[in-house]
Amino acid sequence: MEELYHFIDGKRVKGTSGRFADVMNPATGEVQARVPLASVEEMAAAVASAAEAQVAWGATNPQRRARVMMKFGALINEHMDELAELVSREHGKTLPDGRGDVQRGLEVVEVCMGGPSLLKGEFTDDGGPGIDLYSMRQPLGVVAGITPFNFPAMIPLWKMAPALTCGNAMILKPSERCPSTALRLAELLQEAGLPDGVLQIVNGDKEAVDAILDDETIQAVGFVGSTPIAQYIYGRAANNGKRTQCFGGAKNHMIIMPDADLDKAADALVGAGFGAAGERCMAISVAVPVGKETADGLRDRLVPRIEKLKVGPYTANEDVDYGPVITAASKARIEGLIDSGVDQGAELVVDGRGFSLQGYENGFFVGPSYFDNVTPDMEIYKEEIFGPVLSQVRTETYEEALKLTMDNPYGNGTAIFTADGDTARDFAHRVNVGMVGINFPIPVPLSYHTFGGWKKSAFGDLNQYGPDAFRFYTKTKTVTARWFSGIKEGGEFNFKAMD
Repeated sequence: MEELYHFIDGKRVKGTSGRFADVMNPATGEVQARVPLASVEEMAAAVASAAEAQVAWGATNPQRRARVMMKFGALINEHMDELAELVSREHGKTLPDGRGDVQRGLEVVEVCMGGPSLLKGEFTDDGGPGIDLYSMRQPLGVVAGITPFNFPAMIPLWKMAPALTCGNAMILKPSERCPSTALRLAELLQEAGLPDGVLQIVNGDKEAVDAILDDETIQAVGFVGSTPIAQYIYGRAANNGKRTQCFGGAKNHMIIMPDADLDKAADALVGAGFGAAGERCMAISVAVPVGKETADGLRDRLVPRIEKLKVGPYTANEDVDYGPVITAASKARIEGLIDSGVDQGAELVVDGRGFSLQGYENGFFVGPSYFDNVTPDMEIYKEEIFGPVLSQVRTETYEEALKLTMDNPYGNGTAIFTADGDTARDFAHRVNVGMVGINFPIPVPLSYHTFGGWKKSAFGDLNQYGPDAFRFYTKTKTVTARWFSGIKEGGEFNFKAMD
């Protein structure tokens, strides 16, 4: 049995708490490793060491910090297949999806290579008589990232790359379910030239999270996970005076207008709804066709596509569409929600319950499920399922479909498929959701923009990556300077008359 470790001061460090969590292979249901769970004392020691290392790192000029990111990006590319397999082995994603996980994180690293341009301050000359004003962006000190299981590479990179580029030291607590990718990324960063202690990977559970939230040295916390935990972390961290950004759950709707290309819409829904077994905060879990003809036509196209989906382990290489969900508890919860949909009157058109794969009978696989005639009062609609389940809610008009989306308590992502520019523009302007796709099902912005939801999908004022990340991980200092006149004439070299 492999025993994992923390990454402290540039090296692998065994845990000392005596507590461990099992790291599962979701495809087989077997324990493949144990990861140590840090105590409060272990966390405090890692934070103290990070604070010491941050002083010199924060004083390093931005261009040199950016060069570390350049080397880091090259190493990620060099180790892409290795990292993708680490993602797939512990999460269960297909290898292509694992590579995509790493790639979307790498894109943020690439933006950080140009970090000096985002760290520039502002200057005003002659703001008053002989007075100049200028501002500078300075690192916060020690910051923390708490990242989820569903993107073991991407979200740690979204946190660590901007934080470190800004001159901070970071404590990263990855999900104890999928810790190996973050540990390997830390080693690659060390190889890229990051000084010892500037990035500390501390594995743990709630005890470690609470230690982060209560540690006075840690100045900011970034989190991605479920909405209840996001609210908890936001409240406790903010109460302790920390800058905080917390991203929670989602219930993403895709409206399909009568003029939409239904074949393209169906293809988009299958990919966005079932990719990564639905374990994405940007997954489309609700299809909202407008009009009976649209709904019937969409259903006719969805059913054969969903029934053809291949479910299997990542070791099947390119021959599967998605893999298992993360744990047996997740599988039971998803199938329980499907049961509730049936009990509450939704029409289960494709039933993924009871899925079994020969040779992998103990794996956490859930077959694809598709509901029609779902209504907003049903649990299958109200809950974030985080599984391979697509619900279809029929509406009669565009306004009804828009209201359905806007009334939902979540506001992470949404999409509309239409051939009409006026409808698309109206939707983009009016919908109260943070990320909007037009004929694009998973509207995750490119890395030089910024990622963030609205309503119960996000807590805090600044988004992830892009310009907002550089604002979040720095504080602004403004200097007002006046130099008195008359000194610049300097010395005199002529003989002066005697007084």
